[in-house]
Amino acid sequence: MRRRILVYSSGSPEGSDSGKMRLFNSATWHFVIASCLLVSCDQDAGPNQVLNPEFSGIQSTNSEILSSSIASEARSQIGKTTSYDPSYVGLSYPGGDVPLKKGVCTDVVIRALRGAVNLDLQKLVHEDMKVEFSAYPNIWGHKKPDPNIDHRRVPNLKTYFNRCGFSLPVTQRADDYLGGDLVTCTVGRNLAHIMVVSDKKTSGGVPFVIHNIGSGTKEEDRLFEFPITGHYRVTE
Repeated sequence: MRRRILVYSSGSPEGSDSGKMRLFNSATWHFVIASCLLVSCDQDAGPNQVLNPEFSGIQSTNSEILSSSIASEARSQIGKTTSYDPSYVGLSYPGGDVPLKKGVCTDVVIRALRGAVNLDLQKLVHEDMKVEFSAYPNIWGHKKPDPNIDHRRVPNLKTYFNRCGFSLPVTQRADDYLGGDLVTCTVGRNLAHIMVVSDKKTSGGVPFVIHNIGSGTKEEDRLFEFPITGHYRVTE
């Protein structure tokens, strides 16, 4: 059996932001905005075409266990990843990672999927880019794949997930988002961000998200705070 990643993806959604961004220290915010351009919260490349419906490097297992495991692995990073650091770092390959104490939004996802389902996005994205480099966003001016950074960029993850070939529209219904789902959104004017949906909910029934948006990995009520651009699910 083969495990699939279900991809719920829309382009840039119409209408205004779905909620006002929480205010925090302005110096921190400016640092995040500037640093996002370097690594993870990159300029959004827009809608991704599904190029290869048969492409998937993932094996099958019970979807409920998967969802819970992914959320748990993401939550385990809280208190361990305490800073946001978008610096370019040379990584070992495969299975490379920056020190756990730091990272960006994509690192939360990379670590969660490695720990929960043995899915190495560094290796999978790199191998796919070697085959179809032109299918990926040409935002950074690279001429060839770079396993140190490609998997740590949101537009590249969106492209990889879309190339798995399982796409449905994004919705604004809280019940459509399950623990362990991955959600991309646009922060500010045009910065891509990615979050793990928590298996815990607010009193109003809206799932929390687990992400690093500037001060380490946190679990927060921010699912609908920013315009959602993609929804992904690891399932049977």
